[in-house]
Amino acid sequence: MIELFTAPTPNGWKISIMLEECALPFDVRWVNIGKGDQFKPEFLAISPNNRIPAIVDNDPAGGGEPIAIFETGAILLYLAEKSGRFLPTDPRGRKAVHEWLFWQVGGLGPMLGQHGHFKLYAPERIPYPTERYHKETLRLYGVLDRQLEKHPYVAGDTYTIADMACFPWVQTYRAQEIDLAEFPNVDRWYKRLKSRAALRRGMELGRKQINRRPQDSAETRKLLFGIEDKPA
Repeated sequence: MIELFTAPTPNGWKISIMLEECALPFDVRWVNIGKGDQFKPEFLAISPNNRIPAIVDNDPAGGGEPIAIFETGAILLYLAEKSGRFLPTDPRGRKAVHEWLFWQVGGLGPMLGQHGHFKLYAPERIPYPTERYHKETLRLYGVLDRQLEKHPYVAGDTYTIADMACFPWVQTYRAQEIDLAEFPNVDRWYKRLKSRAALRRGMELGRKQINRRPQDSAETRKLLFGIEDKPA
């Protein structure tokens, strides 16, 4: 059995999608990041970067002690190797998945995260970072759109962990005020993936728990963003 330590965020949904797609049994261990669960010693023991998600595989290949994994890219690769699914075995196909997976974890996710923060959550609307990250978000959508013009899926002709990594971030397009009509290949890919029942199940995990306005609480702002309110 796999224990999934998570919260309802795009990064958390990457892993719940993969677990659903692979039909791997898992138990959810909710991490209330608005209350500081991510800083508790028991969570830091498996995720030293105090970020969700993380997993513990209590039945690793070859037996032995449970294996803990943190960071979404590492988790997706681990689960792909464990299940033998969604990661090509040929060198060229595997290389492409690695490239686009690392593109997502190093670019698409962080940049959309910063764009969302300054647009939706920052206590002050500051034009420079808002515009800076908006432009970078559009640039990355353009990169993805050009790739999907050549291939039906992010890393080529088959659905892989690269798609699972990208989808939860792209699904924030409405909140981030991105017009998918400007990126028709992304739009087509997005609609294709939404038809997958396992992906939809993964995306539904914890949706009712979402705090849509973490900026409304000074305690939550401090825990999530490291920002303390200035004295009046």
